[in-house]
Amino acid sequence: MTDPTRRGFLVGAAALPLTAPAAAAHDAGASDSIAADLATYIGFGNKQSGGPGDDACGHWLADELARAGFATEKPALSVPWFEPGRCEIAAGDARAPLHPQPIVIPTPAGGVSGPLVRVDAHGRADAPLAGAVALVDLPYGRWSSALARPVRAPVDAAFAGGAKAAVIVTNGPTGGVIALNADGRAPMFAGPVGLLAPARAAPFLDAAMRHDTATVTLTGRGGRRPAFNIIGRLDRGKGRWITISTPRSGWFGCAGERGGGIAAWLDLARAAPALLPDHDLAFLCNSGHEYENLGAEESLKAVAPKPTETHFWLHLGANVAARDWHEGLFGLAPLSGADSQRYLVASPPLLPAARRLFAGLAGLENPYSSEALSAGELTAIIAAGYPSVAGVFGVHRFHHVEGDDERCVDAASVAAAAAAFRELLLVAVGRNSAR
Repeated sequence: MTDPTRRGFLVGAAALPLTAPAAAAHDAGASDSIAADLATYIGFGNKQSGGPGDDACGHWLADELARAGFATEKPALSVPWFEPGRCEIAAGDARAPLHPQPIVIPTPAGGVSGPLVRVDAHGRADAPLAGAVALVDLPYGRWSSALARPVRAPVDAAFAGGAKAAVIVTNGPTGGVIALNADGRAPMFAGPVGLLAPARAAPFLDAAMRHDTATVTLTGRGGRRPAFNIIGRLDRGKGRWITISTPRSGWFGCAGERGGGIAAWLDLARAAPALLPDHDLAFLCNSGHEYENLGAEESLKAVAPKPTETHFWLHLGANVAARDWHEGLFGLAPLSGADSQRYLVASPPLLPAARRLFAGLAGLENPYSSEALSAGELTAIIAAGYPSVAGVFGVHRFHHVEGDDERCVDAASVAAAAAAFRELLLVAVGRNSAR
């Protein structure tokens, strides 16, 4: 898959109309800037935490904050890494690549072998698991984390039953491997685990019906490496902070997953000094997201303004404005609008304004109370006791898939969401009632 060109992305973005009501509030210059920022973010390539793409992206974002007038720091953190060698499953004449599940427990160079036994999402197997290779066949879904019970429970059950290795079929919209977020401090499972693309799974599902012998090989090198978060501060001595955060790292290119949040975050960083003159401003951008919010946890402990000093926290998580797709009889076909599987969460007093400001923005127009729903880094922010919050999270069709590229993000939809977030900020600080 080729990397997008800056020119090609900008031309494509310009062809998409701003249809949402909030877009009217966003000037053409800001929309062009958002499209350019998306192209730049996508151009950094793979965003695995602490890797070359993540580091280059982080330095770019810190420079952009400095240009906007913020004093910047790059607090360090330690993250896992793994460079795959031979990672595959083989059974008879069938052979397919595996995506090693972090933190990776490698196999010997020759792999591990045993009868292939199918395991469902409830941990039920149709044959003894002792000495077997477990084939965990997930139900169809937009998977995101290995902590999800339908993922973790059957893998734990397989190893508890004596399996030598587990292979997870990540059944989802694209047919590709869906990478799964993992604990960033220690291996989650008792043995080697690889992820298998559903498009490559058929011969192994057949082999599991006969309990044929399979060999799983996961080799490579890895360990831990440095990464860094970013914080930009504009401390005016007001004693009332507005904090706006977003993650930047992820398993692959993350165009739809992270790109919209990054571009909206930059748009707000450039606008906030003039938009919010009576507040101190903190802009956080975290690495280590794919390791169950490792970077965000470090930011909350070390550099974020304290809850008692914070007037409002806005978090721009996954799928701020990823593209929607037709899905079904004819495969996947891109649409001009945004995927509705994005969730807007806000503190209860902000809900009436949020309903009005995000009207017409699919998914976001139906906000949820922060007392009832949250996910990802937003959950940690709420749990830390910040009194007034709002945030976005979601899982689009190419979430955690290698094909999450320039096709998967709609610059016009990002501009519309960013305009609405500007207005929500004004409501949160009492400068606009939005009634």
